Amino acid sequence: MLRRNLRIALTTVGALSGFSFTFLWKESVALLLSVPEHWAFTLLYFVVGTLVGGLLGFVLHPFVTWLEGRLAGTSFIDIILGSVGLICGLLIAALLGIFIGKIPLFGGVISILTALMFGYLGMTVTTRKREEVSEAFASIFSRSAKKEQAAAAPASKPQEYKGISRPKILDTSVIIDGRIADIVQAGFLEGPLVVPSVVLEELRHIADSSDVLKRNRGRRGLDILNQIQKQTGADVRIYEGEIDAPEVDIKLLKLAKMLGGVVVTNDFNLNKVAELQGVQVLNINELANALKPIVLPGEDMTVSVVKDGKEPGQGVGYLDDGTMIVVDGGKRYIGETIEVLVTSVIQTAAGRMIFAKPKLSSLERVAP
Repeated sequence: MLRRNLRIALTTVGALSGFSFTFLWKESVALLLSVPEHWAFTLLYFVVGTLVGGLLGFVLHPFVTWLEGRLAGTSFIDIILGSVGLICGLLIAALLGIFIGKIPLFGGVISILTALMFGYLGMTVTTRKREEVSEAFASIFSRSAKKEQAAAAPASKPQEYKGISRPKILDTSVIIDGRIADIVQAGFLEGPLVVPSVVLEELRHIADSSDVLKRNRGRRGLDILNQIQKQTGADVRIYEGEIDAPEVDIKLLKLAKMLGGVVVTNDFNLNKVAELQGVQVLNINELANALKPIVLPGEDMTVSVVKDGKEPGQGVGYLDDGTMIVVDGGKRYIGETIEVLVTSVIQTAAGRMIFAKPKLSSLERVAP
């Protein structure tokens, strides 16, 4: 139904355009054909012009539908950039046309060809260079925002407060983890929280997985993101732009460079790659480790031994926050809760491990 109406509309517009063209050029056509002025010839001009215009509109219908299909499959950013490039190309062609139009005989034809050429070049160049154009606009907006902040800030404002509201780019793992919602609610993250469209797509793909565990993790991530958006004062923005990179992690790092932002993650490997590329990272695991109570060698602890360790005779237990405790000689106490003596603590970005041994009182308690 819509396609039929479109064909009718194109035919109508073509007919009206043919009528208008005939009205403007009827005297020139009559002079060119050396036809005497008469109402019959004038009527014939209008009929022929209207029919030709309507026929052209009718014939253009397949091209318009093809163009509609191409535009439907093109990203919104590419359409905007292509339109801007087309307008710029036509403006350049119009300026050149002032001089080209004065060329005898073929000046008009050359002007039309120049407009087509510059319009095409402007449209294709801007779409193919969309990443560079996006970076240029981001740089301009960033500098403009910094100038406004500097103008609005008092003269005595300390240097260390500049750039405090850098965008925080969330990756998939930190959203699924869920602790980011509590951190945002507590007000420890300032500035906009940017969620790239590739992260949303990855969450949706995980939520649609046939594996039950993956599906639950994906749905949890979407719920956490929805929870953050509903929090008072949370500035969550979805980045819809295209990022030319093969993997999601590399896209996040490129986006962080482009926006001058910080990547928020709990992925140890992404943390290392970001350090190599000079991108600042906020690791949720590092924050959690920094907030854990300090355990020193020689302190007593109570732990439930739940499984074997890697080395012979070792037992493994966990604290409530997930910290692993390796109990030397604790294999015999699997399934029991015992008191242990901390011997050493290893702290890494990936987590914390506590090494301990059973206290003598525990050994005496279980001795026959």
